[in-house]
Amino acid sequence: MKAEKSLRVCDKGHRYYKSSDCLSCPACDKENKPESGFLSKLSSPARKALVHEGIDTLQKLSKYTEKEILKIHSIGPASLPIMRTSLEEEGLSFKE
Repeated sequence: MKAEKSLRVCDKGHRYYKSSDCLSCPACDKENKPESGFLSKLSSPARKALVHEGIDTLQKLSKYTEKEILKIHSIGPASLPIMRTSLEEEGLSFKE
């Protein structure tokens, strides 16, 4: 059974419906999406999870193993190939 969606309004006045307790506003997420860099290629939840952990550069990302990254809430296996490719393009890789 799906949870019922409720109308929410963010601090900026955007109106949206959500069924989860996630407070993230889709309109604000789009406004805050970087235009370039590896974070721009990730989904909003994955991007916010990395930034919340202080991982906002490829150099910082390369200090973690893939397993460590997958343990971060909101990061799923679909994000790994994007991160791996971005690291490789800069001559970096995940920690072994």
